[in-house]
Amino acid sequence: MRSVLGVLVCSWAVLSVHALYSPSDDVIELTASNFNREVVQSDSLWLVEFYAPWCGHCRNLVPDWKKAATALKGIVKVGAVDADQHKSLGGQFSVRGFPTIKIFGANKNKPTDYQGGRTSQAIVDEALKALHSLVKDRLGGRTGGSDSSRQGGGSGGGSKKDVVELTDDNFDRTVLESDAVWMVEFFAPWCGHCKNLEPEWAAAASDVKDHTKGRVRLGAVDATVHQMLNSRYGVRGFPTIKIFRKGEEPEDYQGGRTRSDLVARALDLFSDNTPPPEILEILNEGVLKKSCEDSQLCVIAVLPHILDTGAAGRNGYLEVMMKMADKYKKKTWGWLWAEAGTQMDLESALGIGGFGYPAMAAINARKMKFALLRGSFSETGIHEFLRDLSMGRGSTSPVGAGVLPKINAVEAWDGKDGELPVEDDIDLSDIDLDEMDKDEL
Repeated sequence: MRSVLGVLVCSWAVLSVHALYSPSDDVIELTASNFNREVVQSDSLWLVEFYAPWCGHCRNLVPDWKKAATALKGIVKVGAVDADQHKSLGGQFSVRGFPTIKIFGANKNKPTDYQGGRTSQAIVDEALKALHSLVKDRLGGRTGGSDSSRQGGGSGGGSKKDVVELTDDNFDRTVLESDAVWMVEFFAPWCGHCKNLEPEWAAAASDVKDHTKGRVRLGAVDATVHQMLNSRYGVRGFPTIKIFRKGEEPEDYQGGRTRSDLVARALDLFSDNTPPPEILEILNEGVLKKSCEDSQLCVIAVLPHILDTGAAGRNGYLEVMMKMADKYKKKTWGWLWAEAGTQMDLESALGIGGFGYPAMAAINARKMKFALLRGSFSETGIHEFLRDLSMGRGSTSPVGAGVLPKINAVEAWDGKDGELPVEDDIDLSDIDLDEMDKDEL
């Protein structure tokens, strides 16, 4: 049986594996590993572009960004972050779309959004305006008060309040019995490396708490005081960082020690332990709008009528969707379904209906475009489609009239098999067929 599948990735463009800038450019390549050292701990004014290699507007900006970087060389530093690769930096600085340009002035932990034009001249003008403002503030004795190099030498900006103090007495209750994932630092007060890590750990703890709603936590153990824990987990040097998941053996943390490195690992842990998004039935207009407008992408399946598949068949289709939602749960996508024939305006807007059911489409509500795929409604089929689309081999079309279609209010499926409508029995006992024949004559 032929069916229609579709998934549309973010901006419907080619996913390139290459950065937009090279070492020969005057644009400084920034990563999760060097951002703290180059930008946050710097006294310089920075203009930083957050981009994605597949973003058309980002590619269009490249020549002007390079030209501006050359003009500002030695005056204002110009950098670029591949936020598709270094997602932790995009999350840390609330990047919602591409390209996003931010100005890192006196307060490196609170950059301002660049609001100017996208030509090299406009970029240079805004940079010099920001530089003038920074110098004026310094002359007036206003330094922003938050440069991390003046707060203990780290990328900091966070306080110790979000680092949970762990002890021999509270460790099991707080960490091992918790449903949260824990990153725990074992430190010694006299350890130089521990002192260097302290502001990074504190800042990361605040970021992680906000980004994961407390589902990943950072704690610290003074291993010189709580030596039972030190011995229990085989701590040999300081600082030692371990990851604790409920019911599992602890894992040694092997990543970098900057705020960005720690936040990135915590977000990975959060994603790994996050349940898949819920598959919602389209019951009214609100369900569609919320899922599509709040997500980068909403994936919509139109399933056969319940009389055609029964509950077992429908649940089979929904199980495929749930597995794919789990596979792509790191994406901020919405997952929806409707019964064939209940939302005809939606089917018409997405070109569904002429190829049979089940059918699937994906909408990018920001661009009002959708994608379809003719293929098998299976894990393999959907996965292959996602892979092809991410490489730019998919096709897209405008959504109907350019707005989300009208949605009918329907009753939720009760999870049961369908029932044929009951027809009224016709009672012929009171009809005199002989009289009818006489009337016809």
